[in-house]
Amino acid sequence: MKRILQLGMVLALALFGLGDEVAGQSLGLALPEDSPVKAALVAEVTVGVSGVPFRAAVKLEHAPEWHTYGKVLPPEVIGKPTSLKWTLPEGWTVEELPWPETHEVPSTDGKKSVGYDGTVYLPVRVTPKGGVGTSAEIKVKVDALACDPKNCMPQRPEASMTLALGEAVVMNAELAGEFAKMAALVVPKAEAVVAPVRKAERSFFGYLVFAFVGGLILNVMPCVFPVLGIKIMSVVQQAGGDKRQVLMHGLAYTVGILICFWALGGLVISLGKTWGFQLQSPGFVFGLAAFFLIFGLNMAGVFEIGASAVGVGANLQAKHGLSGSFFSGLLAVVVATPCSAPFLGSALGYTVTLPGVQAMLMFTMIGIGLASPFLVLSLVPSLVSALPRPGAWMESFKQGMSFLLFGTVVFLVWVLTGMIEGQSMLFLMFGLVVVALGCWIYGRWSLPHKPQRTRLIAVVLAGLAVVGGLAFGWPEVEVASVEEGSHSEGGLTWEAWSPEKVAALRAEGKAVYIDYTAKWCFTCQVNKRVYKDPAVQKAIAEKKVVLLKADWTNEDPRISQALSELGKAAVPVNVLYLPGVKEPVVLEELLTADGVVKAIERVP
Repeated sequence: MKRILQLGMVLALALFGLGDEVAGQSLGLALPEDSPVKAALVAEVTVGVSGVPFRAAVKLEHAPEWHTYGKVLPPEVIGKPTSLKWTLPEGWTVEELPWPETHEVPSTDGKKSVGYDGTVYLPVRVTPKGGVGTSAEIKVKVDALACDPKNCMPQRPEASMTLALGEAVVMNAELAGEFAKMAALVVPKAEAVVAPVRKAERSFFGYLVFAFVGGLILNVMPCVFPVLGIKIMSVVQQAGGDKRQVLMHGLAYTVGILICFWALGGLVISLGKTWGFQLQSPGFVFGLAAFFLIFGLNMAGVFEIGASAVGVGANLQAKHGLSGSFFSGLLAVVVATPCSAPFLGSALGYTVTLPGVQAMLMFTMIGIGLASPFLVLSLVPSLVSALPRPGAWMESFKQGMSFLLFGTVVFLVWVLTGMIEGQSMLFLMFGLVVVALGCWIYGRWSLPHKPQRTRLIAVVLAGLAVVGGLAFGWPEVEVASVEEGSHSEGGLTWEAWSPEKVAALRAEGKAVYIDYTAKWCFTCQVNKRVYKDPAVQKAIAEKKVVLLKADWTNEDPRISQALSELGKAAVPVNVLYLPGVKEPVVLEELLTADGVVKAIERVP
């Protein structure tokens, strides 16, 4: 009983933040000169890569006969849980992983207790952030209670580690064995209840194929298809003409695509960004909507701005025609980023974990896949000859394609409803109307047969209308409030996602389905049709699956971190956590009702 009272006094002093020496002296305890617990910080890498998580661990070394306690104490154990307090550089994150199981240790009252002794590693997952060539220091403070068979005393050892960031991860060979042991020790026994499907690893070449196919599929996405259609129409105009010039346009289009992919890929790699990050900016989305509105009005015949701006004029042999093809390639990539097509999601997730050179090769393959239809048409003269001859039908085709662009504008405005709200949204839509007014003024009065003074006034008024509309409608920085609580959609009840909610639900032994989505992701919207399927709704109800929605329309570092841990870099991502199983079931990017039902049927 005396020892229990002493231990209680130590705990009280520790809770009020008094020093170790005060705690020991107040109880008349003989404290050893050397600390009974020493801490060090170790990592499985010696060089990290921004945005790529790695494992680290707090190494605790206990003096002989001394022990500390685990993260959570059983009801029958008298002691103090051990905790870690981290000091991280800006942008870095840390996530505690399951600690090793405690084991039986001698207690101060002569009975048995459970805790850690000897050398123990407390693992965490660290995600760094920073530029290549930089280094940063991470620190940790351990708050623990150390006991031997006679005494207990608070311990707060500190440890730090400096890590360099480079283009490629360099593993720490000296600690490879220790981290392998940690991975084996920290898997909870309950996780063996249901064996998840753990997928066969694909080779780098396999992911290159996925990247090419994913880029190819992007051509049929609603935002990209009009751009491809316009370029094919430009080839039709050259049918029977100069084949070399057709080839030059194909190459210019391809170069534009590759340069834009390299630029976006460089930002993703060097700044730790995620695919489609620019679409999380309301200003960028609004500018894109205004551009497509102007582009669509031009194709509909409201006004003509010449081949140099859109690359679809009659004189494709001129230099400005080639620049138009190059610009169209840039545009195709910009509008393709909202889509993570089938095959592309896996490739992008794998890409962000690669060294710089290999990652850029992956982005190159995606670009070649996107450019391939128009490039093949340009490289094979026989295909060009098989196309219909130029004629009056081309004007009808061009005007018809404008409605796809208007549809894109509507989609982008809908995306903005998830970013801004209230009066700002009203001003934004009126701003687009003013932009359209400027285009109409230009097309109505800036015609070649009009007097020069009339044309000059039309140009000035049109310019003022377009600039004024953009300024009037430019979205404010404030974003829409985060949706809290639950809401009904498609006959199902969804709750707002958070890491804490996922952990709590899994601790309760519930099955959890998470939909990582964004309004600007077209494939995400296509996937939502699956949730209206009666078979899917029945399976969810029978298995009592909790549905969580992680909305990535606006930037959210927590969702970025969660996607990175899943090996993904873009949405859509849909996962199902089974009770008692650590790793989630990751569904395909393009959902099917049958696929979702089969996954849910695995819930015990």
